[in-house]
Amino acid sequence: MSDAADVLRRLTVVFADFEGRLEATPLIRKLTRGRFSLEDYRAFLIGLRQQVKDGALWMSRAASNIDEAHLELRSKLMRHAVTEHRDFRLLDADYVAAGGAREEIETAPKNIGSEALSAWMFHEASKPNPFGLLGAMWIIEGLGSIKAAEWGALVRDRLSLPDEAVRFLLYHGENDAEHIGEFEAMLGLVLPDPAVAARIVRTAEVTARLYALQIEEITG
Repeated sequence: MSDAADVLRRLTVVFADFEGRLEATPLIRKLTRGRFSLEDYRAFLIGLRQQVKDGALWMSRAASNIDEAHLELRSKLMRHAVTEHRDFRLLDADYVAAGGAREEIETAPKNIGSEALSAWMFHEASKPNPFGLLGAMWIIEGLGSIKAAEWGALVRDRLSLPDEAVRFLLYHGENDAEHIGEFEAMLGLVLPDPAVAARIVRTAEVTARLYALQIEEITG
């Protein structure tokens, strides 16, 4: 089967494995077990920034490589890129509100996982009709929908921070659930197609592993 419902079931299995990998990373274990420090949080924001900044860029590139037969999908990706292209500024503001210097987060290099994730996303986005990236969006938007608000509340409460210092996580927890609905609509524009379905799931699997590596490489 290669219809949207079947692909969603397969993607749900991929996400469940991804969630388990994240929970096992040193940083998230600290957060969930009450050993998370302010330094850990600032390192977390730095670790996320480049991936978030790159997100709108690879979506724009992917949209530019979608053919005329799929103009509606191209339009949806472009709108999504416009919506999120300034989100990394929220991370900058959270970093400053958490006691960090803005130039630190603006100039910090990517960690190994971020380097690998960014290279992978741009590689996939550069292909003709890169429909597989819908699988990557499922992982990234799903993380925002399912985990961002939970993590934001834990960080705020454990570190006694104001909401102004966790706006990125709280915002995405509220808004990414809507994006998941948009994602399901995008699936319907390219399915059913067995080859496309397989590529979407495979891209989700690779993106999940590299995203987890990005979190593994964050140290406070």
